[in-house]
Amino acid sequence: MILDTARRTLLTWVSVTSLTLATSATAGEQRKVDLLVHSGHIYTLDQTGTRASTMAISQGKVLAVGGPELRDAYHSGQELDLEGRTILPGFNDTHVHISGKPRHYIDLTKVGSVAEIRSLVSAKAAELEPGSWITGYGWSEDELAERRRPLIDDLDSAAPENPVMLTRAGAHSAVVSSRAMALAGIEPNTPDPEGGAIEKDTAGKLNGIIRERHDQLIGALIPPAPKAELRASLTIELRKLFALGITSITEAMTSVEEYAQWEKVYAEHSGTLPRATVQLSYAGQQAMATFGKKTGDGNEHLKVGPIKIFADGGFTGPAAYTKQPYRHDSTYRGHLNMPEQDLRNLIFAAHTDGWQLGIHAIGDAAIELVVEILAQALQAHPRLDHRHYLNHFTVMPSSKTMRTMANLGIAITQQPNFTYTLEGRYRTYLDGERLQHNNPIATPMSHGVHVAISSDILPLGPWTGIYAATTRRGMSGQVYGEQEIITREQALRAYTHLGAWLNRDEQHRGRLTPGMWADFIVLDEDPLSIDDDSLLNLQARATYLGGSRVWQRDTAEVR
Repeated sequence: MILDTARRTLLTWVSVTSLTLATSATAGEQRKVDLLVHSGHIYTLDQTGTRASTMAISQGKVLAVGGPELRDAYHSGQELDLEGRTILPGFNDTHVHISGKPRHYIDLTKVGSVAEIRSLVSAKAAELEPGSWITGYGWSEDELAERRRPLIDDLDSAAPENPVMLTRAGAHSAVVSSRAMALAGIEPNTPDPEGGAIEKDTAGKLNGIIRERHDQLIGALIPPAPKAELRASLTIELRKLFALGITSITEAMTSVEEYAQWEKVYAEHSGTLPRATVQLSYAGQQAMATFGKKTGDGNEHLKVGPIKIFADGGFTGPAAYTKQPYRHDSTYRGHLNMPEQDLRNLIFAAHTDGWQLGIHAIGDAAIELVVEILAQALQAHPRLDHRHYLNHFTVMPSSKTMRTMANLGIAITQQPNFTYTLEGRYRTYLDGERLQHNNPIATPMSHGVHVAISSDILPLGPWTGIYAATTRRGMSGQVYGEQEIITREQALRAYTHLGAWLNRDEQHRGRLTPGMWADFIVLDEDPLSIDDDSLLNLQARATYLGGSRVWQRDTAEVR
């Protein structure tokens, strides 16, 4: 019923004059524009749910949207005839991980078996010199035919001459080879690092899995790839986002030093890459002062984002910090990523220095602690428009905490796609209301909390998240917490304009209304009317940035 109401609202057509700028052509005249889009279904995603059929674009921005009468008011040498297709604002993914890939890297995001992983590692070993590192990312035991994790013996058999580290989807654990373990000096009697774990099998032998601290123990040993190689790869990875309908991102974390590489990439390819806001790891007050930039510095294509702070771990480890023990262990509650006082000092220092904060907090204990510290920081050093937010918010905290968030303007960037792709992890570690309300959206929204939707590459792309947010289905088809279902229109807004608010860009992107950047996608199907399964598999046909086409699915013209 809610969805039907949203559809009826969006089927309201507007007059030309209601959404045209004051500079529109007077009667009897035609104003020239750069692009005239017509004969389709344009979801503006404005506050009233306006739907239009025609859009005029000039100098990279929407000049006017309305009905077919606009074709009498404007003309252009370039027209896009939609032939009944649908247009949405480009997606704004406010939590992704995009980086340049070195030659020794293997993409594991689509592997279907441990056997396939072994084959890919073996092929990469044959390509590289003996002793060269092999890295990869993206495997998940939930999607492998063997229904198990790759382990140390798998890597040793595939690449006996190479150290190997393959990071699990979600990046909270990895499997490494014996050679990598030896280079790190890790033996069966090596103690677990603080906040992490070095797994062993029942016989006390290393099984290759390191949780939460794999980057520090193993990743730090991997020689950096040439910067030019990484910049070229980063450009390719960024452009791939257009195929997913993503026109804006927030890179979830990089260093001050790596930000300089982003600046070089965007200087070389300005206007041809998704608009990017980059979260930075906090390097200390002196180093950040030397950096000389703050949240918001930059331009419409690339700018500095919030400081990224990790309060706890995640469920792929698992190490999310929860109030009650995990379902599989009567005492284990995960970990804080650092001592509580260190977390407090870090939040206070970054807030006091004027930075926006984007804090990783997954378990309910971590969420409640972070909100408590933020409240204290805001009381001690008030800032009216700080726009601090939490990344993830997986285990729902108390109503008191959510009311505090609403009152203080502490927002969330949520990944409902986790409900789908991490279903197996949640069923293992969570129970009762914690399981049913995993990755909540409707409840925090009902408390008045600002909630944007993003992907965190599990998987990268919007439609799995929109599907999960509007159905609450896991990969098995089971529904979790129907109370958390939101409408498709709400999900689309959360993946566009509500995300732009986190970046202080709500006046520039996320809607197709006059004055906004003309960042949009073309779809063959209407996402508000197709069935759920079709929604999960929906793909963009073409993507436009600033009114210029930057990607198209095939060689055929859209019109």
